[in-house]
Amino acid sequence: MKPKKSPQQNPQADLFRAELQNMINPTHSLVKLSEVVNWDQLNQTFGESFNSEKGRPAISTRLMIALHYFKYTFDLSDEDVLHGWVENPYWQYFSGMKYFEHKLPIHPTSMTKWRNRIGEAGAEELLKQTIEAGLKLKAIKTTQLKRVNVDTTVMEKDIRFPTDARLYDRARDRLVKEAKKRKINLRQNYNRLAKRLVLKQSRYAHARQMKRARNCTKKLKTYLGRVIRDIERKCSVIDGDLSALLATSKKIHKQQRHDKNKVYSVHEPDVDCISKGKAHKRYEFGTKVSVATTSRGGWFVGALAFHNNPYDGHTLEETLEQVTKLTKSPDHVFVDRGYRGHDYTGEASVHVDKVRRGKTSNSLWRWMKRRSAVEPSIGHLKQEHRMDRNRLKGVVGDQINAILSAAGMNFRKLMKFIRGVLLLFWAMIVIQAGMPSRQPA
Repeated sequence: MKPKKSPQQNPQADLFRAELQNMINPTHSLVKLSEVVNWDQLNQTFGESFNSEKGRPAISTRLMIALHYFKYTFDLSDEDVLHGWVENPYWQYFSGMKYFEHKLPIHPTSMTKWRNRIGEAGAEELLKQTIEAGLKLKAIKTTQLKRVNVDTTVMEKDIRFPTDARLYDRARDRLVKEAKKRKINLRQNYNRLAKRLVLKQSRYAHARQMKRARNCTKKLKTYLGRVIRDIERKCSVIDGDLSALLATSKKIHKQQRHDKNKVYSVHEPDVDCISKGKAHKRYEFGTKVSVATTSRGGWFVGALAFHNNPYDGHTLEETLEQVTKLTKSPDHVFVDRGYRGHDYTGEASVHVDKVRRGKTSNSLWRWMKRRSAVEPSIGHLKQEHRMDRNRLKGVVGDQINAILSAAGMNFRKLMKFIRGVLLLFWAMIVIQAGMPSRQPA
């Protein structure tokens, strides 16, 4: 059924419980933000994905939105954000609670199910709401949306570093477990032998005895091939999950060192190997993400995940389409030299960075030099907002994680802006009253 209404919309009072609004500071940044967010619009948007007649009432939309904002703002897991919610009355007030709650509101798995339900479009709606809230608070000026900086980065997947020996053993182990679930009697599962071989291979490689290490890897590959052929012989009807796992295992078994579109993880076969030319990290295994920020202010107005490692210039068209959908079409777009030969054909002027000013006017040159301001913003996304190691599953998980990371960054900036405005307002009152202002300790 449709989601429940937030408890704050219930006019019924409780004689023995104090309301949250009487316990908290009404000038707190989260209280002010709760008054700016358009909850009715969000309830209507997300309520369309629920059936109005079947099942029990779904969890409150406002609660789920608030939990995801806190998760990506403060870099918390699903379990940690729920335990923090129980301890923080301001989090509970922002999520629509009327009274202070002492128990977990939901099970952590409900957040995963809700993310899968809203998908990429729902995540974009959460990012759009942070931009609209910034415009209402006048933290974001409409003139700032005319100029944006666009750049790409790598969002690494939460997988271990791939090696052939581990991939062969992992694929064989997964196939054996799936065969056991389907009661397929294998000729041999190689569990004991493969475990010893993986240990030997790593020890030989560490000792630089590469010939012996290669022999161990070759034998693990042989074991994988035998299990694949044994399952295909004995399983007359192969279901979808087993078929996908067999296809991934066959690709791992056949791929060579210099092949393209290789598989680097059994449970995440869509991971790409990306080289950005970093001295400290030659290769990164994950997804390329294109982000767009305002040239002045550093507000995120777009974040999009791209698979199969496309050329940076070929991501600009889709990125600016998302920016237009979330805000409006920018007048000027500033990119680095990796975007030479881009695919954008819209009305916005794309300015590719260059070494010397030449015939470029001084005013435009100053904006072009501000393109590098997107770099520290990307660093904040990775260090503080869960883009460093993506733990969400699949292609949809990559898209959702990239967008919600940008939404969490905007949410933190909104909270900081409100705190700054309140401090300025208090300082003006102190000056007008002629009172000696106390310096913070």
